Amino acid sequence: MKSTRRELIKGLGALGLLGLLGPGKANAARPIPWRNWSGAQSCLPAARIAPATEAQLADALRNAPGTVRPVGSGHSFSALVPTDDTVLSLGNLQGMLRHDAQSRQSEWWAGTPMSQMGAPLAQAGLALPNMADIDYQTLAGAIATSTHGTGPRFGSYSDQVVGLRLLTASGDAIDCDAQRYPHVFDAARCSLGALGVVTRVRLQNRAAFKLHRREWVQRYEELLEDMPRLLREHDHFEMNVLLHSDVAVAMTMDETADPRVLSKQPGGDVDKVALLQRVHLEWQNSPRVYARMLNFLVKYAVSFPDVIDASYRVFANVRDVRFNEMEYEVPAEAGPACLREIMKKIRDEKLDSFFPIEYRYVKRDDAMLSMFQGRDACAISVHQYYRMDHHDFFARIEPIFWKYDGRPHWGKLHTLNARLLAPLYPRWKEFLAVRESLDPAGKFLNAHLRSVLGVG
Repeated sequence: MKSTRRELIKGLGALGLLGLLGPGKANAARPIPWRNWSGAQSCLPAARIAPATEAQLADALRNAPGTVRPVGSGHSFSALVPTDDTVLSLGNLQGMLRHDAQSRQSEWWAGTPMSQMGAPLAQAGLALPNMADIDYQTLAGAIATSTHGTGPRFGSYSDQVVGLRLLTASGDAIDCDAQRYPHVFDAARCSLGALGVVTRVRLQNRAAFKLHRREWVQRYEELLEDMPRLLREHDHFEMNVLLHSDVAVAMTMDETADPRVLSKQPGGDVDKVALLQRVHLEWQNSPRVYARMLNFLVKYAVSFPDVIDASYRVFANVRDVRFNEMEYEVPAEAGPACLREIMKKIRDEKLDSFFPIEYRYVKRDDAMLSMFQGRDACAISVHQYYRMDHHDFFARIEPIFWKYDGRPHWGKLHTLNARLLAPLYPRWKEFLAVRESLDPAGKFLNAHLRSVLGVG
């Protein structure tokens, strides 16, 4: 039986915890390497710790030498985690702390994987309003990078946060929300782990609901032309555009009262990705044949059955083929033009990649460093198979995002530094001021964050 990616991640997480000598204590025998999911980021930290309580965590923060970097599931592609000093896991701080039926709010330990939140919420009659394409991330990691799903009326996970607890470098706890320490709250809802360690998160939920997911194949130009109607008539819309072709797999998800349950097909996307790879290897030097083959195969060789189920079972998918990813959020109105230019670049220069481009919409929010701060956005993601070099492919496409005033997803690969990022964020200086006040010594800053935030 083939293992799913979720089972693999759980297994790797267990092995990582076995390497710890105990709650909050570092392994003194020898360093244990850390790698992210795709394998593109790695480090050999001197210590890996997993405190079992907030008190142990506070003590660890006060006493840990050098840099401390929080780590979740390792599903960020950018270099947010790597450090030679201390990697800190919240794997022992998981689960729901409480919920309130009247306010429809729930509080969670920040180390809880998103995959373990749906069922407890459903038992309480609640649900997350929206979820991302995968649910392997931890809650703290998801809000630290404004991870998101799709739907022009729905914000990212950061936008669902109504309160949180932050432990600073000194071990002090700050409970913040829109009334208590609102500036810290607006910074901590998307902090890149640069302010401290979030231990508890309070979320605004909604009543539990079901979703009906439909998928179909259509020319992506037709979908772009029909975009205003698709966004108006459906709760959630996205499409995966096939490179070197003129078609996309479109998907809508809408709330439904349909009593039926049509469960997802088991397994992940290994077979579909393998099909795309075979066609790419065979026909990449014959563009016309390549496009015709893809158009035919995706219409007639792949099925897309409807799904009707509890929302948390519909939103997330099993992605069991590794890749590296670059994503930018461009202003919503610029999405179609940006996508067209990317597809033209790939076609004209015969760029070597076969993973589809993911195209989604996300509502604006007001968190200081959220990619969606102050504007509705179109999220466009390009991918490269993990065994193929992504550097040249991403380098050819990234300038197109800059042309359309794009903001890079904090958890995805990009090449921007503070000088180029600062003009993209109206509240940039506010965030830096909060960071400086909470962590003047830079305990939570690794080399990547020092470059991204412009801290020497």
